[in-house]
Amino acid sequence: MKFDEAYSGNVFIASQEDYASSEAVIYGMPMDYTASFRPGSRFGPARIREVSLVLEEYSPYLDRNLDSVRYFDAGDIPLAFGNPERSLSLISDYVRKVVSDDKFPLGLGGEHLVTWPVIQEMYKKHDDLAIIHIDAHTDLRSDYEGEPLSHATPIRKACDLLGPENVYSFGIRSGMQEEFQYARESGMHLYKFDVLEPLKKILPSLAGRPVYVTIDIDVLDPAAAPGTGTAEPGGITSKELLESIVFMAQSDIQVVGADVVEVAPVYDPSEQTQIVAAKLVREILLGWVRHG
Repeated sequence: MKFDEAYSGNVFIASQEDYASSEAVIYGMPMDYTASFRPGSRFGPARIREVSLVLEEYSPYLDRNLDSVRYFDAGDIPLAFGNPERSLSLISDYVRKVVSDDKFPLGLGGEHLVTWPVIQEMYKKHDDLAIIHIDAHTDLRSDYEGEPLSHATPIRKACDLLGPENVYSFGIRSGMQEEFQYARESGMHLYKFDVLEPLKKILPSLAGRPVYVTIDIDVLDPAAAPGTGTAEPGGITSKELLESIVFMAQSDIQVVGADVVEVAPVYDPSEQTQIVAAKLVREILLGWVRHG
């Protein structure tokens, strides 16, 4: 995958053609090999780009326009189809380059396991890194049916790497009893059901710290986002999630990277899941990318 050439396919709305001068890089991680219910999130990154064309470039939430941010859409990382271990290694290699060039990495998934190598690379860059994890599911298993490389394991891996006290999960409403017990006993911060209100309470404690944010689209209620592999009733609204992104943008934390994962377009012919994901990406670009 070349860094200095514009992607030849559809790109996210208003993406520039120059990698070198960009402040942020959008890249796809089209992997869904460990999906335990419904596969299809490998097609999420491409469709998020395509539906972004329905968006306005101006955000009334942040009163900013996309022409105020220099970002480059690199397309999808060419992964080793069917080989999770090799694919995660390729993601690591790519993100390492983006981070070493001091650019904001903005990943599109793909199953949630793709977040794990990104966190590893971000931690190499920021040894005081904190994780904000927004999701319906705990993702705190050590393995799934004996397989440690699973979409059910990335947040447990993050806890093991960073220390559970540096991991903050929001919107959680599904998981094994043992996962919730681990969260209580390990010192990690897990907030059930809601996102915005607990965020308001904890963000002051993260002021000045580098934070990586991972958003699983299934944190939204299936009524708002049916296009995902493991839809979970009882979720938040897209309004609350957008307000949470804006609130983080206006806080004193330093968001150093982000991803939006688990969009599976085949399950949502209405396109509402893909469109809300694209809108999240727009607000992330406008609110979280620091300008040098």
